[in-house]
Amino acid sequence: MDCRVCPAPVDPWLMMGGSASGGGGGGGQMLGGAFSHESEHDLAAMVSDFLENESSCGGDSRCSSDSDSGFCELAHLADKISYYKVLLDQHGIDMLSVVNSLILSINTMDLEFMRCGSCNTSCIRFSLVKLLRLSGYDAAVCTSRWQGTGKVPGGDHEYIDIINYSDSGNSDRLIIDIDFRSHFEIARAVPSYTRLLNSLPVVYVGSLTKLKQFLQVMVEAAKSSLKQNSMPLPPWRSFAYLQSKWHSSYQRQVSPELEPVDRQTDPFFGQRKLCNGHLNRLKSLIQFELETDRKMPTGRVKVDRWRMRTP
Repeated sequence: MDCRVCPAPVDPWLMMGGSASGGGGGGGQMLGGAFSHESEHDLAAMVSDFLENESSCGGDSRCSSDSDSGFCELAHLADKISYYKVLLDQHGIDMLSVVNSLILSINTMDLEFMRCGSCNTSCIRFSLVKLLRLSGYDAAVCTSRWQGTGKVPGGDHEYIDIINYSDSGNSDRLIIDIDFRSHFEIARAVPSYTRLLNSLPVVYVGSLTKLKQFLQVMVEAAKSSLKQNSMPLPPWRSFAYLQSKWHSSYQRQVSPELEPVDRQTDPFFGQRKLCNGHLNRLKSLIQFELETDRKMPTGRVKVDRWRMRTP
């Protein structure tokens, strides 16, 4: 049986996480572990236990290669990822084009006036929400929080949603996560897992149902990769923990608490420079993805379904 996977281009800006600082934050890392948005208090003991198990891999050459069975399993999961990406409906494809275009239009001056506290890329999210709302979409930054239960640690996560209300009174909810791949970074990933990770969209735009499909595949892929190195799946990469990020209770916020920015007194000005770096790297990833997939939008896309209705 031929289990080969066509190698996906390696993103030049992607840095793999999974260490105590990278794994403990769950999906809160922005483009290479630059920050951790999620609470790490409940994860400290679990990170310690995981690192002890990880040390059993040591310098074994298995840590950088695929076993035959593991390679075939990851090849099968890669086919699923490709299938789910193709199944995106036209509205989802159009909205992804809109979101990518708006992110590429954000400049560092836009972030300068977003006083969002310490650097956790909230400024980028609120800037994107502002542009989406100016374009007529009911967009907001959502902050979800959940309590730890059993082996699933508690935490919090920040993402964007867009709500569309139909004439019948029903509503659809579109999820936008600007750093989707970081939720699945693991320690010492085998090459085929890294290729699978890099095949995921840089920015996720879609329904909760579609999101769940991606989560299920990536958890299975992580288990397969870690199993080849005799390593356990860390709690912050379990399906229950990942699903909590988008399925837990959340609060919507349209804009942060804005105040005039004074470079002399702003305690977060130095950290704000990091946000500029995050924005530049995010743009580079999106541009690389668009060029690789030849999906650069041409002309005007039609996404009226998600625009806010006016009387």
